[in-house]
Amino acid sequence: MNRHLRRGVTGVAVAGLTLTLGIAAVPALAADDDPYKVLVVGQTLGFRHSHIDDTTNAIIDLGEANGFSVDVWDSRQPTLTLTSSPFTSGEDLSQYATIIFASPVDATNNLDPNRPRLLNDAELAAFQAYIRSGGGYVGLHAATDSMHTVPWYSELTGGGARFRNHPAQQTATMRVESPGHPSTTMLPTEWVRFDEWYNFTTNPREDVHVLITLDESTYNPGNGAMGADHPLAWCHNFEGGRSWYEGAGHTDVSWSDPLFLEHILGGIEWTAGVVTGGGDCVTFDEVDEVVAGLEDGSVRVEKLSGDVSAYLDAAEASAAADDHATAVAVLQQAFGKAHGLQDPTLVEKIADLIEWQEALLP
Repeated sequence: MNRHLRRGVTGVAVAGLTLTLGIAAVPALAADDDPYKVLVVGQTLGFRHSHIDDTTNAIIDLGEANGFSVDVWDSRQPTLTLTSSPFTSGEDLSQYATIIFASPVDATNNLDPNRPRLLNDAELAAFQAYIRSGGGYVGLHAATDSMHTVPWYSELTGGGARFRNHPAQQTATMRVESPGHPSTTMLPTEWVRFDEWYNFTTNPREDVHVLITLDESTYNPGNGAMGADHPLAWCHNFEGGRSWYEGAGHTDVSWSDPLFLEHILGGIEWTAGVVTGGGDCVTFDEVDEVVAGLEDGSVRVEKLSGDVSAYLDAAEASAAADDHATAVAVLQQAFGKAHGLQDPTLVEKIADLIEWQEALLP
């Protein structure tokens, strides 16, 4: 359900829209207006991006304008950093509503298991416990160029996609694919920007909710071209937590661009659980897993689960064909059947699918 109300970069509130497709609508309201804290991780063991300091300061400014405080872990910013690693335990990390990885490159891209990682084993275990307890994660730019030797981390950032390479910085067109999410509602459908454009080791689409793609016909992607489907920004619900990634942001000027910062703010607020909307990064695979988990061997549940799965498959095919009206209609049937399974999570997730597809209607 859409409870999207956010103050944005300027701190001015704007109300979101509510879903009315036969599902009980929730009035537009803020999920949580209480102050909260985030952690920015800029620590590097490899190449250091010049934007990290600008990113940190921009996020601090966003926090001052939008009701959150910021801790920093980055020894290269001595006046801001914590004096020791905050990754001590999941409980200690729970003070943060979300943790922001700002290009923390650690030089593990050669896949040498003996090379030191950004997080050691104990720190990684603390981070995993934090995510599995409902924590948030924001990955910025070279967040996908860290901990290459930790498959779990690549799944968290999104579908196992890791930084592969990039061409020279140039102007390209970003295309918004999911316009209803709190991090994209402010963006134009086609967003032309100058930046450094990443190619990834794999396409994460099967496992994530793609927010923005790159149009490779508008720039030269180099020898790592991903073709007609080049996701750049995405999000997903992962092991109980929330993950959001944006591959742009290499240029220092990105971090003084009001539109880019509002986009980033949306990602921070969504992962922090402060705003919701646009289907909350749901995927069809995620809902399929919920359905599969309900099977108990009974004839009744098997029949209802089969019906719901068939509707989900049909809706996914329609969505893939850009027939979002049919996808919505079929999902409404799935929604009705789902009530018979008496599982609130399934009902909520199908409602999220409807909200996502609704935002794509002409």
